[in-house]
Amino acid sequence: MTPVHDDLAAGRWRTLSLSEQLGNVGSEVSRALRAREQHSVRFEPAFHRALELLDLTISDPRHRGRLRELCRMREVLCDFLVEENEYHSTADSLDRYFLAFAKSARKA
Repeated sequence: MTPVHDDLAAGRWRTLSLSEQLGNVGSEVSRALRAREQHSVRFEPAFHRALELLDLTISDPRHRGRLRELCRMREVLCDFLVEENEYHSTADSLDRYFLAFAKSARKA
């Protein structure tokens, strides 16, 4: 997978708060969910962008204490979007999870 967010990977991502980071991840997740529902060719690029941003968040040393949650979120996201949905997630539950971070980032 070729990085799409080169400027963010170069360090700018680490200047954002966790809420801002996950709010941005949520935007890509939302795009992927809509594209998947519409059987659009836009699904795969949006899904890969979401994973890229989530991986940047996971690699941020400020979030070491949250690695379990962040890695589990990645697992749940992949499980829902491309695997068997063993966690019984829904598009709505994923949207709600990330929307909370976007709302928190706006308040800050």
